[in-house]
Amino acid sequence: MAGVLFKYFKRIFDDYQVLVQVNPLDFTGTELIVHPDGKVEKTIMEFDDEIFEDLEVDEFIPCSPLEFQLQLSKS
Repeated sequence: MAGVLFKYFKRIFDDYQVLVQVNPLDFTGTELIVHPDGKVEKTIMEFDDEIFEDLEVDEFIPCSPLEFQLQLSKS
């Protein structure tokens, strides 16, 4: 998707990490769950137009595209 500036978020839990990539144009994206053993689960997602508010309420913080891409390469 040329020209789309994805937005990236993460949240670190006690023993795993969740990273989220969101396309702000159509609210699609990818969720990565990084387990303590290094295994990465990838899920293609369809969000609603309240995704950014939902992420904020759930205490996700912005992260870099590089961090997301590094984890994605392990999936």
